[in-house]
Amino acid sequence: MASFCKIRYGDNLEYMKTLEDGSIDFIYVDPPFFSAADYYTRKGRNAYGDRWKGGMDEYLGMLKPRLEEMKRLLKSTGSIAIHLDWHAVHYVKVMADGIFGAGNFVNELIWAYKSGGATGRHFARKHDTILVYAKGPDYYFRTQKERSYNREGRPYHFKGVEEFRDEEGKWYTMVNKKDVLYVDMVGRTSSERTDYATQKPQALLQILLDSLCPPGGLCADFFAGSGTLGACALESGLDCLLCDSSREAVDTILDRLGMFVREE
Repeated sequence: MASFCKIRYGDNLEYMKTLEDGSIDFIYVDPPFFSAADYYTRKGRNAYGDRWKGGMDEYLGMLKPRLEEMKRLLKSTGSIAIHLDWHAVHYVKVMADGIFGAGNFVNELIWAYKSGGATGRHFARKHDTILVYAKGPDYYFRTQKERSYNREGRPYHFKGVEEFRDEEGKWYTMVNKKDVLYVDMVGRTSSERTDYATQKPQALLQILLDSLCPPGGLCADFFAGSGTLGACALESGLDCLLCDSSREAVDTILDRLGMFVREE
């Protein structure tokens, strides 16, 4: 059966209230970062604002009821990935512990990248943080593998350890994927690049989907932005629900996914 992708334009809190309890396998959340900035498309149209007159209290007050609704929507085997950066992640971590339970915290993932600004006043900020929480102890997780190169690229010949050689002749083993994810930002000439600000790379979200969403499952992104989760879900044969309060975001997703997405 072909997968589907639906998108709703409007308030994600009101949309989530229309959805059934325990109906979603995996939720990815990429909310505003409390960055005190406005974001525009490359054509100069306003995508969304990330300014909060009431400071951190107003920001957390916006996010808290939405995370509570997302918890309700998750299946007992489901999980959520909350994508943030240095501006607010420490505050949201404490709040999310209270919502999902500190015992249901699964991982703090670091997305490390090369792009981005630098300054002479502090170390260059080159990572985002993704907080992963489970609905409960029986959450779905599929281990992913990655290459771990031997020192100096030479074989170890350890008993029972399978080793491989890459195209440059360097030796490596396959190990469980670690919690630091080295994925480049979407480049200016990338085929997946859209006109939308703050677009996340498909390679990053594909790691999350492959690990946290079961085959044939339902995933959702209620701060959908450029629709990267939807693009990954369709390529993986997963069903997907998207929502965004920005008309620019919804139009970007409709252009990006074309006939494979339907606006509700």
